[in-house]
Parts: sequence; structure tokens; C-alpha cells
Amino acid sequence: MPIDFQLSTSEAGTRAAAAAFAEKVLRPSRSLYAKLPTQRERFQATRPVYEAAAASGLVKGQIRPELGGSGGSLVEAAILVEECYTVEPSASLTVFATGLGLSPLNIVQKPELKEFLAPFLSGAGAPLASLVFSEPGGVANWLERGGRGLNTTARKDGNEWVLNGEKLWATNSAGWDYKGPDLACVVCRDVTSPPSDDQEPRDSIMILLVTRADLERNGPDAFQVVGDVETMGHTSVSGPHIKYTNVRLPLKNVLCAPGDGAAVVNGAFDSSAVLVGAMSVGLMRAAFDASLAFARSDDRRGAVPLLERQAVADLLSGIKMQTEACRALVWKAAYVLENGPGDYDARRELALAAKVYCSDAAVKAVTEAINAVGITAYDNSLPFAGLLTNAMVLPIFDGGNVGIRRRHLQQLMLAPSYDAWATTFGPSKQ
Repeated sequence: MPIDFQLSTSEAGTRAAAAAFAEKVLRPSRSLYAKLPTQRERFQATRPVYEAAAASGLVKGQIRPELGGSGGSLVEAAILVEECYTVEPSASLTVFATGLGLSPLNIVQKPELKEFLAPFLSGAGAPLASLVFSEPGGVANWLERGGRGLNTTARKDGNEWVLNGEKLWATNSAGWDYKGPDLACVVCRDVTSPPSDDQEPRDSIMILLVTRADLERNGPDAFQVVGDVETMGHTSVSGPHIKYTNVRLPLKNVLCAPGDGAAVVNGAFDSSAVLVGAMSVGLMRAAFDASLAFARSDDRRGAVPLLERQAVADLLSGIKMQTEACRALVWKAAYVLENGPGDYDARRELALAAKVYCSDAAVKAVTEAINAVGITAYDNSLPFAGLLTNAMVLPIFDGGNVGIRRRHLQQLMLAPSYDAWATTFGPSKQ
């Protein structure tokens, strides 16, 4: 492949459409929720924004064409995410979380899945999907032998599976009315039979599809929202503590049978790692633009604008360089994950690197923008406080950098077959 950083016609079109949507719909959306007192109210206030996203094709665009969607490449998805996140992270995350919720179906690609995807293909309404994985107490060690593993379990009973357990942090998992989303991909542990002594924890991991109709059929006690989490940033996003109680599901709702679920979960988070990198770039870009505008216009009672002060210019040039470097890493990681070169482990290494490096860089970049602006940045009418609280979650959500993502990088390097530069120069000759 020739090295070319010029956007293709399709990629440029994606960027233009995303930028227009961000300005027209996302930018004014903060006024819908910012002054509301609770996380739930703020989330529900963004429904018109989500409806506009669905009508514009942003929801259908997160489904692969093989399943009836209009999704493009992962590079295009990264471009889309950056444009939206630069303008309005919180309302954007609800839209992109539906993409994460649908990603297991995109990976499995069974023809019969179109039944579950119908609401998301229509372009109408505000259908929500959720990848329901994280749990109270955390999941960093969910596949460690001898550990407690997932608390959410499924037991086969005749022609049905019975789901029980509690989840936390799963974006969109409660639905707009807190009675369940249109579709949940629930990651759970099969406990139909006692595990054998030599069984690996991943051998019991499965994914069950839970629709709103399934919850309604099971009655009002089957699904409960235990409580909301009031978050520092992304204050219109819903990821509450939820509980499933004896939810009976037909066999057709098994997306991944026991033993197949862990690989699909990891695959979903490999793709989302790239997109968290793109979110990071968006926040860094917004921080640079805001601090540059301030440094050009404000002199702090001096003789020249702040930008003419070397210390301020150094901070801003550092932010700009980091933003450009992170974008290049994100684009390469997105391209490589889908196209190679290298085997899957080599390709996913760059996705992990994009998540870790860019999310850490985003926190640093926003902090340096605040230092460049000075005390005025502490004024909540300026964007810096919001940028910082939104950036702070990037290293710790979607698989925390310390507990999960860096560990995955370590595991790749420990493998005897590790080929450090396969995605740069192609696989080494054996």
C-alpha cells in the first residue's frame, strides 16, 4: 500500500458530513441538558439529538453492509468520531455506544441477526444498543483462573436460557425510559454444569441477546435499575447499575455459545480502542483550538498577545504536535486492524497502543492548555473544565489502560511468536 495521508473521496465525504452534523445538531445540544440536576434527566434530554443522528444515518452507519447497514471502514469511523467529539463529547458518546453495543453482531455476522438489527436499520426513532459487560467490583481480572469471574450467569433450562446478575457502567443499558434498551449484548458465564478442574474461565463465557420485548415478556421484576452514577464528565451519558432477575430467553438469542464469547468481547473492544483514540484526538483538538484563540486575543495586561510569549507558544506547539501524532497513530491503527499487514495479534497491538497512548496524551494536552490560559481557564463558561473532566475518563473506561489495555500489550510481547514490527514492515521471515 502506498503511504498516503490524503483523505479518499469517501473519507472526505464522511468528514464533511460529520462536521456539518456536529455544528448543526451536536453543538446546540448541550443547552438541552447542561442545567438539569440529574444524570438520568440529562441523558433523557438528549433523545432529540439521538433521533437526529438516527435519521441522518449515524446509527445505520455503525452496522456492516453484510448485515444491511451502511458502515464504512474503521478509518472512516475514526474520522467521524473525531469530528463529533471535537464539538460535543457527551451526546456523541451515547450514539457511538450503540455502535459498541452492535459490534458483537458485526463480528459474528450471522444472517439471522437481521431480526435483532431491524430497529437500527430503519433510520427512525431512537433505538439504543448496549454491550453489557462491566460489573460492580470491576472486570479487569474476569478471565483469571481461580478468580471469581463474572457475577452475571446464564443457565440452560430446556429450550431457554435463564439470565441473572448485575452490571454497571454499560452505556445505554437502561434504555431511554430505564426499562431496558432495544438490544443488549449481555456478557455472562454459563453455569449450567459445574466447571471441571481443567476448565479455563473463558470456556464458559457467552453472549446473550436481550431485547426490549424479551424484558417485557418476562415481567416487571426481570429488569431493574438499581441506581444511577453521577459522573464528572460526559454528564448526559447513562451507564447505571442494573440487575437481571430470572430473565428467560429463547435459544435463538444466543449470539455466542459458551466458550465463544470472550474472543468476540475482546474483538469488540479492539475496534473501540481505536475509536477511543479518535475521541482523544477530538478533545486534544478542541483544547488546542480554544487555547490558541485565547492566546491570540488576550495579553494579560501586557504589551503583546500571549502567543508571542515563548512559554505559551511552547505549550501550544506541544499540544498541536501531540494531536497530529495521535491522529496519525489512530488512522494507522484503524487501517491496520482491518487490512494488515501481520497476523491479528500484530494488528491489534496498534489498536491497543492507540487507546493507551492517545487517551493518556489527551489528559496531558488539556492540562497544558489550561496552564497556557491560566486562571481564566477555571471559569466554567470556558470549555476547559469540561474538556478536562471528559478527557479524564478516556484512560480508565473501555478497558482501563493500567488494568486491561497495558496488560494485553504485555501478553502480546510475552508470546514467543511476537513480531514487533510486523504492522510496519510486514511479517518477519521465518
